[in-house]
Amino acid sequence: MSVGIERNEIDTPALLVDLDIMEKNLRTMANFFQGKRAKFRPHTKVHRVPALALKQIEAGATGICCQKVSAAEVMVAAGIGDIMIATEIVTPSKINRLIQLATCANITVPVDSVQNADDLSKAAIEQGMKLNVWLEIHVGSQRCGVEPGGPALKLAERINALPGLRLIGLMAYEGHLDWLEPREQRRKEVEKVASLITDTQRLIEKTGISAKEISMGTTGTYDATGKFPEISQVRAGSYLLMDCKYHRHAPEFECALSVLSTVISVPSAQRAVTDAGLMSINQNYGPPEIKDSEGLAIYKLNGDNTLLTREIGSRTDVGDKIEIIPSYLDGTINMYEKLYGLRKNNVEAVWEISARGKSD
Repeated sequence: MSVGIERNEIDTPALLVDLDIMEKNLRTMANFFQGKRAKFRPHTKVHRVPALALKQIEAGATGICCQKVSAAEVMVAAGIGDIMIATEIVTPSKINRLIQLATCANITVPVDSVQNADDLSKAAIEQGMKLNVWLEIHVGSQRCGVEPGGPALKLAERINALPGLRLIGLMAYEGHLDWLEPREQRRKEVEKVASLITDTQRLIEKTGISAKEISMGTTGTYDATGKFPEISQVRAGSYLLMDCKYHRHAPEFECALSVLSTVISVPSAQRAVTDAGLMSINQNYGPPEIKDSEGLAIYKLNGDNTLLTREIGSRTDVGDKIEIIPSYLDGTINMYEKLYGLRKNNVEAVWEISARGKSD
C-alpha cells in the first residue's frame, strides 16, 4: 500500500488528487443545491472511481450518471443503486445487459428514436419489467436527441404506448454553452434552452402523457439550470476535480487533479524533459499547464515525454518532480489504473479507477 508515503516517493507518471481542493469543490456544489427543487446527479465519466461517486452521494447527490453500461455495472457492483446512463443504448447485447442491470438497481436511460424505444420495450417485457426512460431532446449540441416540439411529442406518444417502458421525463445536453463568455450571456442562452424543454414538456403533458422530470446541466451551466424552476435534475461532472480549461469558465471550482512527472533530462539552460507525455496526459482541449513551477513552461508533448522551456536562472534538476494540470480530465484519468489522494504532502488514500477503459 502507498498510503502514508510522501509525494516525492510516488513513482511517475502518476495521477494525484489534492484532497483539500477536491473536498472544497464537493462542498461548493453541495451548498449550491441546498434548498433548491433541482436535485444533483453527478456524472462519473470524469473520474470513473466508485469511492468518489459514493463521496458525491454522501454530499447530497440523488444518484449518479454513467456514460456506458459497463461503467454502470462497475458502479452497481460497488453498491450504488441509482444510475442514469446518459447515452442511448441500442445494440442487442448492451440492451440485454442494461435490462439485467435494471433488475437489481434503479437504472434509467435516454431514448431518441422509435426503433430504440421498440427494442428496449421488447427486452423489458421479456424480463417481465418496465424500464424507466428519458426522452432526449436536442437543444443545439449537435449530439443525440429528437427535436423539441412536435417531433418530441410524436416520440413521447410512441413511448407511452409501449408496455415495457415508463416515460419519466425529458433530458437535454447543453454542452455547447459550457464555455460561453461572458457568464451572464451563458446564463441567458441556457435559459432559452431550458424554455424549449419546458415548452415541450407542457405540450406533451397536455395530451395526458406524464413527463414530470427534466434533466439538464453541466459544470459550466449548473448555476443557471439549478435555479430554473422546472428543472428537477442537474448532471455536472467535471466540478469535482477540474481541468485547466474548464476552470477558466467555472473558477469557483479549483483544479484538484494533476499528473505527477519526473524531470528526466536537463540538456540545456533553456530546456528540460519530463517522463509524462501524450500517453499520460490528454490534451484534447489544448495544452496542459504546469502547477506551481516558476520559470518553467510547457513547449510540446511527445508520446512519452514533455518538453519544457526554462527561463534563465531557473533551478531545475534531473529527478525533480513537477505537477502538470491536464486540459481534459476524462481522457487523462482513463489512462491510469489508480488515483493518489494527497493531503498536503502525504498520500492519504489510493483509489482504483475501476471503470477505466469501460467503453461498451
